Amino acid sequence: MNNDWDLADLRIFCSVARRSSFVAAATELGISTAYVSKRIAGLEQALGVRLFHRTTRRVHISDEGETAYLWARKVLEAADDMRRELSRAKEAPAGPLRISTSLRLGRNHVSHILAELERRYPALEIWLELVDRRIDLIGEGFDVDIRVGEVAEPHLVAHRIAPSARILCAAPAYLQRRGRPKTLAELAHHDCLLFRDRDQPFGVWRMEGPHGAEAVKVTGPMGSNHSDAVRNWALDGQGIILLSGWDIAEELRAGRIERVLPDYRQPADIWAVTPARLASSARLRLCVEFLIEQLRGGRWALDTSVG
Repeated sequence: MNNDWDLADLRIFCSVARRSSFVAAATELGISTAYVSKRIAGLEQALGVRLFHRTTRRVHISDEGETAYLWARKVLEAADDMRRELSRAKEAPAGPLRISTSLRLGRNHVSHILAELERRYPALEIWLELVDRRIDLIGEGFDVDIRVGEVAEPHLVAHRIAPSARILCAAPAYLQRRGRPKTLAELAHHDCLLFRDRDQPFGVWRMEGPHGAEAVKVTGPMGSNHSDAVRNWALDGQGIILLSGWDIAEELRAGRIERVLPDYRQPADIWAVTPARLASSARLRLCVEFLIEQLRGGRWALDTSVG
């Protein structure tokens, strides 16, 4: 049996059944009688039964048509209920949302944005987890991961928030004391502050520069798994740091830190990553769209002009 029919066929069928007339059904639906006849014939062929007995004046629903009418009404009512439910979910989303991101991105930006999201939609139950590691989105049960850098997992869906890059920086005091490197290779002879980031190889800085992709192995007297510690050391003049431009933009403008080798950058776009396409969840779609909107242009937006 060919099941090639849709909700429009069921609506036309129910109208004909109620009115016992192709003409009356066509008038009710605002379509032609010929189109009604064509769709009913197609539905009968798809179902493999005769739905109506036709005479020159009227149509009479068959026994099979009576059964089909009961099921068609259930299907149409279920479709209408689904549409109403999705509409309500979009207008007033409710339920849990588990979100993860890195420490500084979460504390300085995402947490404030989620507070505004909860004020607008108080029925949401928001959990934010801040970690400087790559999480297993599905295994750890998170709905959204706001991350910096490449999204390599093929089973995840990535929604680009903004272009960004990591840049090399050092405090004026360090540059006065140790000098300013002129090539990427010279970083091997400088104090580089090492941070075990979510996706960066430890001790190797891969950069894009005038000659394409280059890498340099770096060392230094200080390192940490906490981004705040490494950032503070850089501001204190302890060495050179590789950091997202949005995370150091304010200090750059104030002159508390300066770019090193400004022709070099490490691409590190910002993404909202989900385990399923947004169409599957109204509240997930709302959350991601709100985060993207606010991180691009809201009060707590990222300054991605540096880099």
